[in-house]
Amino acid sequence: MPATRPPASVIPAPLWRPALVSLALVVAALVPATGRGATPAETAARALVGRVLPALSPQVDVEQIAAAADGSDVFEVESRAGRLVLRGNTAVSIASGLAWYLTHVAHLQLSWDGDNLAPPASFPLPTAKVRVVAPYRDRAYLNYCTFNYTMAWWGRGRWEREIDWMALHGVTMPLATTGEEAVWQATLRQFGMGDDEIRQYLVGPAFSCWQWLTNIEAWAGPLPQAWIDSHLELGRFILQRERELGMTPILQGFSGCVPLAFARKFPAAAIQRKAIWCAVPPGTAQIDPEDPLFGRLGRVFLEQQARLLGPGHLYAADPFHEGEPPQPGDTYLTAVGQRIYGLTQAFDPEATLVMQGWSIREGVVRGIPADRLLVLDLTGEKWRETQAFWGRPWVAGVLHNFGGRTFLGGNLPALDANAPSLLGSPAGGRLVGIGAFPEATQQNPVVYDLAFELGWQRPALDLPAWVEDYARARYGRLPEPARAGWSHLLQSVYAQADPAPAMDSPICAQPAVALDKASPWGSFDRDYDPAVVWTAWDEFLAAGREIGTVDTYQYDLVDVGRQALADLSVPLYAEVAAAYRSGDLARFRVLRVRFLDLIDDLDTLVGTRREFLLGRWLADARGWGTTAGERDLYERNARLLLTVWGPPSRGAYLEDYACRQWSGLLRGYYRKRWERFFAYLDTAPPGTSEEGLYRVMDRPGQQSNEFYRQLADWEYSWCDEHDHYPAKPAGDPLAVSKRLAAKWRPAMLELYPSFAWKKSPAK
Repeated sequence: MPATRPPASVIPAPLWRPALVSLALVVAALVPATGRGATPAETAARALVGRVLPALSPQVDVEQIAAAADGSDVFEVESRAGRLVLRGNTAVSIASGLAWYLTHVAHLQLSWDGDNLAPPASFPLPTAKVRVVAPYRDRAYLNYCTFNYTMAWWGRGRWEREIDWMALHGVTMPLATTGEEAVWQATLRQFGMGDDEIRQYLVGPAFSCWQWLTNIEAWAGPLPQAWIDSHLELGRFILQRERELGMTPILQGFSGCVPLAFARKFPAAAIQRKAIWCAVPPGTAQIDPEDPLFGRLGRVFLEQQARLLGPGHLYAADPFHEGEPPQPGDTYLTAVGQRIYGLTQAFDPEATLVMQGWSIREGVVRGIPADRLLVLDLTGEKWRETQAFWGRPWVAGVLHNFGGRTFLGGNLPALDANAPSLLGSPAGGRLVGIGAFPEATQQNPVVYDLAFELGWQRPALDLPAWVEDYARARYGRLPEPARAGWSHLLQSVYAQADPAPAMDSPICAQPAVALDKASPWGSFDRDYDPAVVWTAWDEFLAAGREIGTVDTYQYDLVDVGRQALADLSVPLYAEVAAAYRSGDLARFRVLRVRFLDLIDDLDTLVGTRREFLLGRWLADARGWGTTAGERDLYERNARLLLTVWGPPSRGAYLEDYACRQWSGLLRGYYRKRWERFFAYLDTAPPGTSEEGLYRVMDRPGQQSNEFYRQLADWEYSWCDEHDHYPAKPAGDPLAVSKRLAAKWRPAMLELYPSFAWKKSPAK
C-alpha cells in the first residue's frame, strides 16, 4: 500500500472530500484582494477553506495582518463588496475566524462525529466587523494516549481532516509522535543494535504512546519495518501541514529511557531496570542522567529526529512518568532537570522543555530555567497542588476521556469557569494557555468545542446561550425540541462534579454477581438523574421531524439513546444479581434474558452509526498491512487495546480500560462473556458467594478460579481471531431509536423509582 494511504473506511465519502482546488482558486490564493503576492499564511489558509468548504472558497478573501499590539493572536471577520473577508496574524488565526463565521453566521459545523456542511443556496455575510484577540499565548492539543486510543490506524486523509479541525479550533501547539519509531531505529543502530533487535524492542502499533512515555517495551510486537517506513512518511506529512498552518508541534525530547538490552551492551553504564508498569512486562530501563552515555545517546536521538522529522523548539520530556526516580531527594531530581535541559539546549539553543503536570516533580522543575519550561496541566487541577507550578508558565487543560470509554457527559460549567477565573490572577501564576488532552477523541464534541472556544475568550461564556449557538451550527437550525433536548443534557450529564465521569455499564464489565464498575478506575454511579436523559431522548426524537436527515443530528440522537440504554443496564444488572443471590432462579433466568436482550438492542442502535463500529476499527487496522502476517498482527493489536490490554497475569488490571459500547464489541465480545458467566452460574450452587474470589481493582482477576482462567483463555483467543464485523452502519438511526425508546421505556419506569442511584464524587 502507499505509505500514507488511509484505510478505505476511515473517511466516509459523503462527509469529506479531498481538496480539489481549481486553478482559479490557486490563482486567487496567490493574488489576494490587495494585489500583492500571497503570504505563506494566506496560501495555507486559502487551501484550508477549499478543503473544508469548497463551495464557499470562491467567495472568500484571506488576508494576513499583524498580531495585536502585545503580540497576541488575532482574527477579524467582515464582509466587503459582497465577499467574506477573513484576517488573522497566522493561518490558524484566519482559520479560527472561519470557524467563528461558520458557527455564528452560516450555522455550519465540521465535527468529529458527522458534519453539517451542506452549502446553503447563498452564504450569509456578517453584518458588522468582528475582531477577536486571544487572551492566551498557547492553545495545546493531544495526549500521548490519543495517538493509540483514537489515531492508531489513521492515514493521511484522516490526519489532514484532523489538522484542519485543529486549525479551526485555534490549536497552536499539537503534540507530535507519529514517525518516532524511525527516529529510534536510526538512533539505536548507532549503538550496536540490529534492525531485528530494534523491531523486537519496539511495541506493536496500538501501544506506541506508552513506549514514548517510558512505560513499556516489546509488548504486542515485533513492529514490522513497513510500519516504521510508512509512518515516517506520514509523520513528515503531519508536521509539514501543521507547520504550514503556523502551528508549533511538540516533538519528543530525551529523558533517559533505553532498551533493557542496553544493560547488557553497556555493562559499565549506570542503567537501572525500572519497576514493571501496570503489570505489563518486561519493564524498561533508565540511564542515570549523570552517566556519559545519557548525553551521547540523547544527542544522537535529537540529531536523528531533526534529520528525519525536521527541526522544532518544543521538546516533550517527562522523566519518571507514572514511576519512581532511581534515587530519592530533590538534589538528585534537580540534577536530572539540569541534565535534560542541558542536553536539549546544547542541541537547540532555542529549546523549551514541555512537561506534563501528571507526574511532575518540583526538584526536576527547579533544575530547568523558568522561561525554558512549559507545563501542561492535563486536568486543569494540578496547579492547586504545586503553587501554580512554582512560577513556571503553564497551560490549563481538560482531560475529559480515559481510554476512549463510551459515555455522554462531563462538567461544562467547571470547564467554562476554570481558566477564565485563573487568567491574570495571583492564584493562576503564569497561566499562558489552554488545552485539551483527552486520552481519546471522537466523542462528546461539545466539550472540546467549548474548551477551544475559551482560547479566544477572556471572561467565562454565557453557557446556555453558547450551547444554543453550538447546537444551531451543528444542525443548521434549532427546532424547539432540539433546544429543549440540549437544555436537559446541560442540566444533567454535562453538569456532573467529575469532569471525566466514568459512567461504566455492567454490560462491559468482567462478569460477576458482585460488581460496581467495569473499568479499573470506573464506577456504575451516576451523578445526575438518569430519567432526564430519557426526556432528552424524547426531545431529540421529536426534533427528527425537522432535522432528521442531518448527519450531526443523527449522531447525537443515537448517542443520547445509547446513554439512556447504558444507564438502564445498571439497575437491570442489579435486579439480575439480586435474583441470583436470593435463590429465585426462575426470576434470575427471566431477567438474564432481558439483560442479554438489552445488549443486543444497544448493539443494534449504535450499529446505525459508523462512529460506533468495531468492524471499522478492525478494517482500518488491517488496511495498513502489506502482508497477511502484518494484517493479522495489526488486527490483534486493535483487539488487545480494546479488551485485555496487556498479557495474561494474576495481577493484570488494565483489562476493559477502554470499555467501549461499540457494535460488534457488544454482541461479539461482551455478550459472549455474560453468556459464559450465566452458564457457569447454572452449574454453581444457588447463592454462591464471591467473597473468596481473588480481585484486582475490585474486579475478579484473570486467575480468580477455574471459570475466570477459562474466560481469560477465551478473551485472548478472541484477540487472535479474524471473524468479520460490519465496517458500515446498518439501519435508520431515527427509526431504530423510536423503536427502542418505546420498547425499553416501560423497563425504565419500572426500575428507576426503586433504584438507589449513587452520586459519583469529583476525582
